[in-house]
Amino acid sequence: MNEFYDVLQLLKKFGVIIYTGNKRQDSIVMESEVKELYDHQFIDKQTYLQALLVLRREINKNDVR
Repeated sequence: MNEFYDVLQLLKKFGVIIYTGNKRQDSIVMESEVKELYDHQFIDKQTYLQALLVLRREINKNDVR
């Protein structure tokens, strides 16, 4: 999992679709959803950490602009 799209697809597998029209806000909400999936043991630690890395990179990329 290396791209924002990959995280979108991961969430989509669990029926979670997020679109606010603001990519930064989407990333923040997605981070929360990924944490919920991990907390409830739907995804493993490796997947969780990779998704967080991608999302935080996206949040930081949008903060710089």
